[in-house]
Amino acid sequence: MNKILLVDDDRELTSLLKELLEIEGFSVVVANDGEQGLEKLDASIELILLDVMMPKKNGIETLKDLRQRHQTPVIMLTARGSELDKVLGLELGADDYLPKPFNDRELVARIRAMLRRSNWSEQQQAGEHNSSPNLEVDGLQLNPGRQEASFDGQPLDLTGTEFTLLYLLAKHLGQVVSREHLSQEVLGKRLTPFDRAIDMHISNLRRKLPDRQDGHPWFKTLRGRGYLMVSAT
Repeated sequence: MNKILLVDDDRELTSLLKELLEIEGFSVVVANDGEQGLEKLDASIELILLDVMMPKKNGIETLKDLRQRHQTPVIMLTARGSELDKVLGLELGADDYLPKPFNDRELVARIRAMLRRSNWSEQQQAGEHNSSPNLEVDGLQLNPGRQEASFDGQPLDLTGTEFTLLYLLAKHLGQVVSREHLSQEVLGKRLTPFDRAIDMHISNLRRKLPDRQDGHPWFKTLRGRGYLMVSAT
């Protein structure tokens, strides 16, 4: 049974969500502020639902603290139309966001998609059949089993979502991959107008990846088409 940490100060909402998610087969641990959330976070938690607006320690501060120690997938629960919260959350390492009020089905679908990606990584690590190969691009090494990236032997600090996105682009080296395809494959959701999650994850990768040995950029943006990882020459 997948274990989820739900961090939100709205006790009525957490009670309803806990009931919903348990009916869907998840085990749910509830925290009503960021400090409590960090105290309850341990290795058994497979996904975190994190509200932005909370007393004591808000969701942005909580995310910043937890990313120093954990790479557990995080879905931020944001106020509808709060672009700054979305951008800040994604910059600090959130995997995705969901504006309130949200549809119960959409929440469950996002959770399942995120957990599927985590389970895929575990299957790769266990060496199951059809495991994806390690990839190397101009000094960048990607190990999908361990979800580890390194450059010239030095490990890179990437979230699970950033690694999955990087691996998918490396797998299609020199080819344009649409934002729609990336959103579906990496985040498990259909791309909607004004959804900037993939763009923010690309921005994070550009910031975190060292300069290439061949002097080329890692990615090219093709407006209206998608992203391309530049092949080594």
